[in-house]
Amino acid sequence: MTATTAPPHTHYQDEKSAADALYRRLYRSLDSPPEQLLMITYCARYTEERGFDLPALIPQVYLHYDPYTRSSGKQSGALYRQRMDFLLLAPDRSRIVIEVDGVQHYGRPNPPDDQGRVTHTAAPQLYAEMVAEDRRLRLAGYEIYRFGGWELTAPGGKQLLEDFFTELLTRHQKPTL
Repeated sequence: MTATTAPPHTHYQDEKSAADALYRRLYRSLDSPPEQLLMITYCARYTEERGFDLPALIPQVYLHYDPYTRSSGKQSGALYRQRMDFLLLAPDRSRIVIEVDGVQHYGRPNPPDDQGRVTHTAAPQLYAEMVAEDRRLRLAGYEIYRFGGWELTAPGGKQLLEDFFTELLTRHQKPTL
C-alpha cells in the first residue's frame, strides 16, 4: 500500500460519515413529526441489502430547479407551489412528489382561545387551490401522493408508510431490456 492509497475500510468509513452527515442535514430541513417519520421510514431501507441501489428521497425540494421540469418543455415559468415535501426520482425516470399535509393545507387559523389553543376552520378555497395545482403537476409529468399528517401520527402510521414504499418501489423498478 502506498502513502496515497487508503485502506479499503477507510473509504467505507468516509462514505458512511458523508452519508450520515447528509442525512442529518436533510432531516433538519423537515417541518413536522409526520415528515420526519416518513423520512426515517424510507431511509431505514438504505440499511437493507442493496439499500444503496434505492432512489434518493429528497426533502423540501423546489421543483422549479428539477432538471426534468426545466428540460421537458411541459412546464413554462415557475410552478405555483414550488416547494414540495419530498421528491423521489425513480429508476424508471418517474418523478414522484410525496406531500404530508397538515391543517394549513385545508384550513385557516382562528384566533387563539382562552387557553391559547389555535383551531382551524375548513377553507374550501385552500383545498381547491391545492387540487388544482396537483392537476397541473400531473400534467407536467409528476405523480403525486398525499398523506394526511394525522394518519401518520395515528397508530399504524409507520406500517402504512412501509407498505406504501414497498408498493411504490415495486411499481417503479428500472425497466429491464
